[in-house]
Amino acid sequence: MSGFFAGGRFWDMTAADQAVLDQGRAALAAAGVADPGHEARLIWAHVTGDRAGFAALVTRRAARAPLSHLLGYRDFYDHRFIVTPDVLDPRPDTESIVAAALEWPFASVLDLGTGSGCILLSLLAARPQATGLGVDISAAALGVAARNRRALGLDARATLARSDWFAAVSGRFDLIIANPPYIAADEMAALQPEVRLFEPHLALTDAADGLSCYRIIAAGAAAHLVPGGRLIVEIGATQAAAVSAIFTAAGLRDLRVIPDLDGRDRGIAGQWGAAAS
Repeated sequence: MSGFFAGGRFWDMTAADQAVLDQGRAALAAAGVADPGHEARLIWAHVTGDRAGFAALVTRRAARAPLSHLLGYRDFYDHRFIVTPDVLDPRPDTESIVAAALEWPFASVLDLGTGSGCILLSLLAARPQATGLGVDISAAALGVAARNRRALGLDARATLARSDWFAAVSGRFDLIIANPPYIAADEMAALQPEVRLFEPHLALTDAADGLSCYRIIAAGAAAHLVPGGRLIVEIGATQAAAVSAIFTAAGLRDLRVIPDLDGRDRGIAGQWGAAAS
């Protein structure tokens, strides 16, 4: 007998079970999955050792369906979020802009393009007195965000609404945050299959130069930030200079580049108007 820990428990493996697990690991390795052993164990735990279920999910993962789509969730920041093909898969890199936002005080937050709600809900869970609005143009994405809101017990403090950026937004906020579509049209072909083939293109690319959404966000921020309020966005690793120029032209000040866990540029933060007294 052998075994491993996964899914919060220890799995005893018979020789036959181990053989099936090893076959799955080999199939994932052959398909180019980066950590086939770890993912095979997670899939085994997810199907609670059902060999047929394991084989079916390994086949889908070998076709490069994202692991989060197979498991139905992704752990992000301090919480587990429901994930479906209707939303971007929450990524560790995005945690850097959540952490940066939490360095400053805020009582109200607007999350543009909320997707799964992982940014908005992580912020509100960490700030029990804050309230927030998450908007998205995708009704299906808002449905996923609503499920995550309910799971985290944040129905009373998080409002969700369908909106094309600021179109249906009123009022002013201490913080506006966004992970907009920033992949340029000519960069899409180079994305990993998990992203290119399975994640919603509407949330990935502006079908242009990768900067058009920042222009929209920067232009609308002044009407929706309180004096001294902050705007924080995720960016691509080569976009810091271009996005900083867009923010500066829109009147934002005290710009700061936010690095991710690997030290790459991952976000831009700026402040609007006079600092709060």
